Order: sequence, then structure tokens, then C-alpha cells
Amino acid sequence: MLTAEAAAGAGGAAGARGRVAAVALVIGGIVSLQFGASVAVMLFPRAGALGVVTLRLAVASLVLMLVCRPKLRGYTRGDWGTVVAFGVALVVMNSLFYQAIDRIPLGAAVTLEFLGPLILSVATSRRLLSLVWAALALGGVALLGREGFDGIDLVGAAYALAAGGLWAAYILLSARTGQRFPQADGLALAMTVAAVLSLPLGIFSAGAALLDPVTLGLGAAVALMSSVLPYTLELLALRKLPASGFAVMMSLEPAAGATAGFLVLHQALGWAEVLAIGLVVVASVGAVRGAGSSSQG
Repeated sequence: MLTAEAAAGAGGAAGARGRVAAVALVIGGIVSLQFGASVAVMLFPRAGALGVVTLRLAVASLVLMLVCRPKLRGYTRGDWGTVVAFGVALVVMNSLFYQAIDRIPLGAAVTLEFLGPLILSVATSRRLLSLVWAALALGGVALLGREGFDGIDLVGAAYALAAGGLWAAYILLSARTGQRFPQADGLALAMTVAAVLSLPLGIFSAGAALLDPVTLGLGAAVALMSSVLPYTLELLALRKLPASGFAVMMSLEPAAGATAGFLVLHQALGWAEVLAIGLVVVASVGAVRGAGSSSQG
């Protein structure tokens, strides 16, 4: 039989492995999301921002429903309310963000959108040190978006800021959905709600362009990279990470966006962007280590 000390040690090691795995899930989701956003930018001339949102959500909904096959019985009214709210947050957040990157550079849009999760991380954390990590992340984000803010379109900036507010709501609702539904069942149901809500807007905006084979193929790629994979990974990660630590880890989004822009859209990285990536990485590592120390204390 294991002694109490050995059992505690084994539990601590398992907890540490769980946190490391959760961090890997978040990073994988971030990289996938930003490369998907780069592909979406190239698709805008074919279907427009709202059309791409509809393709992304509809394909993601079909894939998740086929893979998860979620049960529809045995849930409370509160469970269904959470799913509907999550779906509304998904469609509004994505619509606002795509409207933003249709008007302003991807790096600037992600930088502005990140302010939502950053504010959430400060508001939900009880540790003074979290303010330091949040400030460091904000400094890196501001540095990364410095050149992109010159002559920025104010409407596009407003869309990005509004998307940031919905991003904070998404983090909270994703965590709540993961607690109420097994595996990714809640995500599949919420994505279906989002797809149904976006369909009229997409048809009105893009019309028959949504049926073009090339557009459908690229839209499917965007759906897999920007919705199915990242949202599933993040939902699973939120079962191990607190909302505050997860929100500060989102500071990696601008860094991933800059990398995706360089590799896909051929946008060069200057010294300021490289320094910014370093700042947000340090902030994210510090936030996760702090979250782990807090959970053990």
C-alpha cells in the first residue's frame, strides 16, 4: 500500500503533468487559430467576412456533431442556457473579429482583441503577481502592434475591441460548458447554435459564392484550423487551468499571428516584433507557473 506521503507525491506529479498537458493544448490551439485566420484573410475576396464566418461555423458544426454525437437528453434548463449563450458568444465574437481583419492588419486586430482576455485575467486573479505578468503581456502586445496602429481604421479597431469583450465571455462560457457537458459535446452543440444564427447573415452577404467548390474547400480548412481544433483543445485545457491563467496565456495570440503572417502572408518580422514575442512568452510562462503555485497552496 502507498503511504500518505507517496500518494500525495503521486497526486502532485499527476497534477503537474496535467497542467503541462493543458499548456500544450492551449499553445496548439493558438497556433492553429492564427494560421486559420491567415487563410481566412485570403478567402475574403471570394465570400466576404460574414460569408467566411458562416462557412467556418457550419463546417465546424457538422464535423463536431459527427465526431461527438452528443446526447440531447438528461440536461437541465441551465445546461441548455449555457450552450445557447456559448453559441451566441461564438457567432458574435467571430463575426466581429472577421469584420476587423477585413479592415485592419491581422497583428493590430489580434492585439486590440487581446485586451478582453487581459482584463479578465486581472479581474479574476487573486494574486498580486498576476498584475505584473498582465502588465508585461500588455507591454509585449502593445509593442507588437505598434507599427500596425499607424493610420488605423477606427471602425476596424472598434470591431476588434468589441471582439475582445466577447473573447472574455467565450473563455468563461467555455469553462462552464466543459463542466456541464462531457468531452466536447457542449462545444458541438454550441457550434451548431452559432452556425444556425450565422446562416442568414452569410447567405445575405455572400449568396451563391458559398457554393463555389474552391470557396467551400478553403472554408472547410478555415473551419478545421480556426474552430474545430483550437476550440476543442481550449475546452479540454480549461478543465485543468484556471480562467485567469488561461486568459494571460492568450497573450501568445499576437505572437502566433505575427508568425502566421510571416509564413503565410509574407509579412516580415522586425526587431520590435521579435522582442514582443519574447515578452509575451515570458508573461505566459509566469502566469501558468503562478496559477500552478496558487492551486497547490
